[in-house]
Amino acid sequence: MDVKEYDFDLPEELIAQHPLRDRTSSRLLVLDKKSGEVAHRQFTDLIDYLEPGDVLVVNDSRVLPARLIGEKKDTGANIELLLLKQLGDDRWETLVRPGKRVKVGTEVVFGDGMLRCVCEEITPTGSRIVRFHYEGIFYEILDRLGSMPLPPYIHEQLEDRERYQTVYSRELGSAAAPTAGLHFTKEYLEKIESKGVTLAYITLHVGLGTFRPVEADTIEDHVMHAEYYEVTQESANIVNQAKAAGKRVIAVGTTSCRTLETIAREHNGQLVEQSGWTDIFIYPGYTFSLINGLVTNFHLPKSTLVMLISALAGREHVMNAYAEAIAKRYRFFSFGDAMLIK
Repeated sequence: MDVKEYDFDLPEELIAQHPLRDRTSSRLLVLDKKSGEVAHRQFTDLIDYLEPGDVLVVNDSRVLPARLIGEKKDTGANIELLLLKQLGDDRWETLVRPGKRVKVGTEVVFGDGMLRCVCEEITPTGSRIVRFHYEGIFYEILDRLGSMPLPPYIHEQLEDRERYQTVYSRELGSAAAPTAGLHFTKEYLEKIESKGVTLAYITLHVGLGTFRPVEADTIEDHVMHAEYYEVTQESANIVNQAKAAGKRVIAVGTTSCRTLETIAREHNGQLVEQSGWTDIFIYPGYTFSLINGLVTNFHLPKSTLVMLISALAGREHVMNAYAEAIAKRYRFFSFGDAMLIK
């Protein structure tokens, strides 16, 4: 399949640069995956599309303040480091800018020496494997020195970094927020639960590969990035009981969707307690094993996420819905408006 089939023209001014003051005040485009019919609503109307017994599956991963600004020890040159993946023993895979200044053996110092790292390896993709040296607790130091790694298409500073966290985030480890969940407040979730809808929590630590467009000419040639996930027995029970009762499982975000489908396709449509790394790539032709619906944001042209929602709702339906969203000036990407595929 040609990647160009998932391209579209997006006016730059529709890329949301900041979150709305009220999380629930976004718009909601509702897409019927069978008919392709589109409705234009507010996010607070989501509850109208939920039924007692349905399950909303949310990703409780919390974003690391993973962007560090330091100095090269020998020259004092500014170096930006972005934490991608923890490898153990204080070793991390990182993105470095400018990369040409950081070779194997280079030492970078942060916070007047509170934290330092040494580059141990350069990967084939150009990322750096570094080992950190410090006294105390790493995550406390990171919280003090680091900043939020906002996506590259957001150019404004974030005043309140909690606005790039979901209200239910608790498991630290993501390089980017599971942004579909940013629309919920605790009060709105309580209102949804009072209708008889159950919440199930899973964890997938989001990697920066989420933001990368597919560079291969054909979908089949794209190599998917891997991300770490965890699902508890409690959440597995909630989802399996709902499915057995004929109720719907609605994933909040593509990260929740990918986690559920990773496990369910290995276990005959059932969710089990499991953790590991997933590089599942969902695109048209994929048969879903578990989810019935999806709450998501509006995604980058030619991205794996546009391909995922096209697998669920059909490419033509998705492209038509996106054309309507652009015509009606919906806000796109991480801080933008939401879509419900039902």
